[in-house]
Amino acid sequence: MTKGRTEAFSDGVLAIIITIMVLELKVPHGSDLHALGPVVPLFLSYVLSFLYVGIYWNNHHHLFHATKEIGGGVMWANLALLFCLSLIPVVTAWVGDNPKAPWPSALYGVLLLLCGFAYWVLERTIIARWRSSIPGSPSWSTPASRSRGSSPTGASSPRSAQAEAAGPAAALLRVQGCTSNLRRHRAARSRAE
Repeated sequence: MTKGRTEAFSDGVLAIIITIMVLELKVPHGSDLHALGPVVPLFLSYVLSFLYVGIYWNNHHHLFHATKEIGGGVMWANLALLFCLSLIPVVTAWVGDNPKAPWPSALYGVLLLLCGFAYWVLERTIIARWRSSIPGSPSWSTPASRSRGSSPTGASSPRSAQAEAAGPAAALLRVQGCTSNLRRHRAARSRAE
C-alpha cells in the first residue's frame, strides 16, 4: 500500500491534538501582569506538550519519508502511536490545573514513555516490512510482478533498485545500528541479480 493516506491522516490527527491543547488556554481575567499568574502553569505545560508533539510530528514525517510502502502492521502501529499522542491534551490540562500535585506529573511521564514505546514499535514494524522485501530474507516471496524481470523494490533496472534500496531505508537502518544486516542483505541481493 502507498503511504500517502496514512501520512495525511496522521498529520490531521496531530494538528487536532495541538488545536485541542491551545483551546485549553484561557484568557486572563484582568489587565495587569498579575492576571497572568494563574495561567502560567497551564501555559508552561502547553509549551512542553507542544514541543513533544512537534518532535513526534517531525520524526514521523522523516520516518515515513524514508518508507516506500506500508502494510496493515504499519497502519496499526501508527494508530497506536496516534492513540497515545491523543491523550497528551488531557494530561497536559491536568498537569496545568494541578502543577504541584504528584499524580498528574507521574501520569504525564508514563504517557510520554508510552508514546516513546509506540513510536519504537512503529519504527520496528517499518524496518521489519522493509527487511521482508529483500531477496534472501526469510519472509521474502516472489510475486508474479517480480518474476517478470522487475526488481524487488519495484524499480525497472538493477542499478536503480540498488540505489533505491540503499537510500532512505539504509540510512534508517544505520541509525538503528544494523549495518551488518544491511551488508549481508546487499550481498544476498547482488548474488540473486
